[in-house]
Amino acid sequence: MSISKYNSEGYPDPTAFGALSSIENEARALRAFRPIVYICSPFAGDIEKNVAAARAYSRFAVEQGYIPIAPHLLFPQFLNDTDQKERELGLFFGNAIMSKCSEVWVFGSHISSGMEAEIKRAKWKNYRLRYFTENLEEV
Repeated sequence: MSISKYNSEGYPDPTAFGALSSIENEARALRAFRPIVYICSPFAGDIEKNVAAARAYSRFAVEQGYIPIAPHLLFPQFLNDTDQKERELGLFFGNAIMSKCSEVWVFGSHISSGMEAEIKRAKWKNYRLRYFTENLEEV
């Protein structure tokens, strides 16, 4: 969008031009910067349902203007969650990624053991935690 220095009658209007330019620059800056958020939700149990939910939570984060990172969607692609050593490796990888995120978003009313470990670490590191229901409402 192009902002004219002139009003609708053709006269210079520096006040309106300055204000509208400022608004456009702020909007452009908001589009350029998206904080990274760590998505914390259950994986084990009903894996199919939990993966679908994690995808929905990630989509919600995108719609809110954030970049979501959901390690429990990525690492089970190549790590075996039923193998304790590989599970611990995945949790370690998740902790490393969490340190790069501006916030940790916890979804759902059920806190799994993996989520509990992530929340404990986030609190220990003093990361900003936000809690959401399964219906994407912040609590």
